[in-house]
Amino acid sequence: MVDEEPERRRRRRQWIHPIVAERYRKGQFHSLYKDLRQDPFKFRSYCRMSVEAFDNLLSLLHPHLTFMDTCMRRSISAEQRLIVTLRFLATGNSFASLHFEFLLGISTISGIVCHTCKVIWQHLREAVMPTPKAEDWLRIAEGFYQSAQFPNCIGALDGKHIRVKKPPHSGSRYFNYKQYFSVVLMALADSNYRFVIVDIGAYGSSSDSRIFSASRMGDRLRDNQLALPELRRLPGSAGPPAPFVIVADEGFALSPHMMRPFPRRDLDDRKRIFNYRLTRARRYVECAFGILSTRWRVFLSSIQMNPDNATLVIQACVLLHNFTRINDASSDADIDQNITSSVIFDQSRTGRPGTAGLAVRDVYADYFCSPEGALSWQMEAIRGSR
Repeated sequence: MVDEEPERRRRRRQWIHPIVAERYRKGQFHSLYKDLRQDPFKFRSYCRMSVEAFDNLLSLLHPHLTFMDTCMRRSISAEQRLIVTLRFLATGNSFASLHFEFLLGISTISGIVCHTCKVIWQHLREAVMPTPKAEDWLRIAEGFYQSAQFPNCIGALDGKHIRVKKPPHSGSRYFNYKQYFSVVLMALADSNYRFVIVDIGAYGSSSDSRIFSASRMGDRLRDNQLALPELRRLPGSAGPPAPFVIVADEGFALSPHMMRPFPRRDLDDRKRIFNYRLTRARRYVECAFGILSTRWRVFLSSIQMNPDNATLVIQACVLLHNFTRINDASSDADIDQNITSSVIFDQSRTGRPGTAGLAVRDVYADYFCSPEGALSWQMEAIRGSR
């Protein structure tokens, strides 16, 4: 039996394609970028941030996106690398499409996007999403009390399924209950629609409760390692001090630091009021997800990457979301489009809650019905849910 000859690697027919060779004259970056900077509205539409915010971001990342020229070719500038990445995140266009826009090789664009997203996660995280300390939790709690009238709330928690292409040999691990393949973005958001803590990359087939329990965030909450403030009385109340809590939907397990709605069976006015007040606080994370998807439209279609690279893209978008919320006042325009969040509870169940969590929920439910904690319109608001 004669051994087959190994398949020879196809020889490159040309060093650089003639179309790509025209990059410095016809490429979108070289022909359009300077003109865009002269029109703030067009630049914001193109990059999803203002010129000032872009320059600030570039100054933070420039040392990590700069490469040396060689005798073979000129390096791609840090500005162009950032523009290509932002354009991919802002549109979700394929690398093949970006190839014809910027006249860069498809593999070059793929490498630029993955590397830039990794740089953003490594060098922007501490600036826009630092590890919260006790004073940060107090500031977040004050924000929720002022905007949602929910005291001692340190964040709204939820998970978002990010659509990805099916990874090879993955079976049904990434196939979720919505009937598509996904990885999960688990996020805790504050009242300014900024992400405080995130966990990214869990299998789409897993439930929110299981993902949270297995996450580092869940471990730290159970082990009291989140540097939460000491128990504090609810405003105007003479009752016992109450713990600081996270608000979530019915997909999460009830605990002393995790509040979820009462089950929808046998609801009285007290339970309906608690559910209404909790949902008013919980909607902030849903609106944050809406703003994220509106600004970075790579989330509006399936991310055509393997899960590891898709995770890099999600990490970069989360940090860029916080960055624009901090540095770009135009973010307020996005809120108006996403602020409407209906009072709909997840029907998934997570088992019987512990007695400690039940006791804490009762403290908040009683407070919301007391003269000190009641809102003048809450009875009117719950009438439609009866």
